Amino acid sequence: MKKAKISITTSSFGKYDDKPLAPLRSDFEIALNPYGRKLKKEEIIELCLGSAGIIAGTEPLSADVLEGLPGLKVISRCGTGLDNVDMEAAKGLGVEVFNTPDAPTRAVAELTAGLILNLLRKISEMDSAIRAGKWEKLMGNLLIGKNVGIIGFGRIGRASASLLQSLGCAIAFTDPFVGDEPFQHVKKLSLHELLDFADIVIIHVNTKDLILGADEIALMRKGSWLINVARGGVVDEDALFESLKSGRLGGAAIDVFGREPYDGRLRELRNTILTPHIGSYAVESRVEMELLSTENLLKGLGKL
Repeated sequence: MKKAKISITTSSFGKYDDKPLAPLRSDFEIALNPYGRKLKKEEIIELCLGSAGIIAGTEPLSADVLEGLPGLKVISRCGTGLDNVDMEAAKGLGVEVFNTPDAPTRAVAELTAGLILNLLRKISEMDSAIRAGKWEKLMGNLLIGKNVGIIGFGRIGRASASLLQSLGCAIAFTDPFVGDEPFQHVKKLSLHELLDFADIVIIHVNTKDLILGADEIALMRKGSWLINVARGGVVDEDALFESLKSGRLGGAAIDVFGREPYDGRLRELRNTILTPHIGSYAVESRVEMELLSTENLLKGLGKL
């Protein structure tokens, strides 16, 4: 009997541990992403045609893509966000959709803390100077005692709050979907109140809607720092560039961009740290995500 086909569109599935692939080998024909990068629409259809299930990354699973994949029963997203999946189209086509919301939480929270410490102590800036032949000691700032404002207070926002509280920070958040005082010693503010409060603003929202435009960036404290490890497109990158270039903001660490791979003007500035969308890229977190996505796929296909 011919094995059912499943496709894995993420670019590095099973690279760091073979365990997520092991439960699939006996029952399925496995089609892996051959490009080592995010797939384009036509590549998704080519790879996934005839598949009963997909273990998906961040590629666009839009209505036209899903309609081009007859027989598809399950999408198991290896990650948190589902904004790349047309959920209405999936429902209409009878495709069940899963994700792995808990697995990346600690990895993103630790990346957030690392980026903040890097920004405040100007670590990357001095590393670059040494590599360019300059012995340049730059004065930084302590993290203890800083006011941290978190935009978006779900799993990752709360994990970041816990880490930063342990390092001596005062925490406030804004999130229309969360009630008052969901976390000990944390206060809820409006967005404008938070921007006035915070020395460090962290974005942890699960949306692609613009959150910080030019007007909002202008309300941030002079010399404050911005961290975005959430979604590209939620910060006006041009307005951020101008505020950083003028010295009004102290610095920014950006892991997600409106267009990726990123090739914009923020690369010109010394007071920025730019990373290529690596929030979940810790081996332990990545393997857990992959194991859960395999489990979800098997569950959706009635194999568990």
